[in-house]
Parts: sequence; structure tokens; C-alpha cells
Amino acid sequence: MPSHSECDAFPLAPLASISEFFPMLTRETLTPQEALVCTMVLVAAADGGITDREIGTMAGLVQFLPVFQGFTAQELASATDATVNLLRDENGLAHASRLIRNALPNRLRETAYALACEVIAASSEAQQPSLRMLEMVAHELHLDPLVITAIERCTRARHQRV
Repeated sequence: MPSHSECDAFPLAPLASISEFFPMLTRETLTPQEALVCTMVLVAAADGGITDREIGTMAGLVQFLPVFQGFTAQELASATDATVNLLRDENGLAHASRLIRNALPNRLRETAYALACEVIAASSEAQQPSLRMLEMVAHELHLDPLVITAIERCTRARHQRV
């Protein structure tokens, strides 16, 4: 084990504030793309963790969907980490919900719900906490029940197995 003086040979830079690493945590607004990522992370993390499959699904959606044009992999990682950290706060879920609702124009609220459904469908089987979170997302975004049903049915059809 190195002695104290050996460790001093490689001094660490002063720690930056959390807002320097996760500026999304201290802002009162999100970009629409950050809000979409935040929505996906909410449903993925609802059952206590985010699986590699869910991360892969989110990355694939960000890479190929037009709504994420210009949104980088680094921005995805930053928004994902910031959302996870936000959810650790006592009122993090309420704060995240408000940020999402305020960031998304009406025309992207259905998109947010569809992305959330895609992330849940990526899991082997949907867990009850994720389904409850999906229900909360639909409520927070004030989506029409017929739209909710249509999006869920389309997602189920896309993810059918032989």
C-alpha cells in the first residue's frame, strides 16, 4: 500500500460541484430530447435498476429516431445519469415529472409515451413497478385513453415473438 507521501505525488484536482457534472439537475427546464430520455429512464428504473437491454433500447432509439437528430451519445449518457441521480432525491419523481411535462410540447407527449412503452417492451417481461410508472407517465402527460391503448397495442405488435 502506498504511503501518504507517495499518494501526494499525484494530487487530485479539487472536486467540482454536482451541477458541473449534471447540469440537468439544477436547471428548471429540459430540452425536449432530455425530457424524452428522462421519460424512458423513469420507466426503466421503476423496478429498481436499468438493464443492459433497456440501455441498448434507449441508445438505439436515440440513434435512429428523427426526434433525436443532433442528440449525441454523450448527451444520452449525461441525461440518463442526471435522471437516475434526480430520482434519488426525496421529491425526485415529482420534480422529474414536472420537468418532463413542462419540456414537452403536446405533439411530443405521445412520442414520450411510445418511447416509454418501447423501453418496457425491451425487457423480457414487464414488471409491475414499470407498468405503474407507465400509467403515471400517461397521467402526467394528459394523454387520451384511446391514444394510450393504440400506442400500447402497436408496441405489443412490434415485439411479438414467433
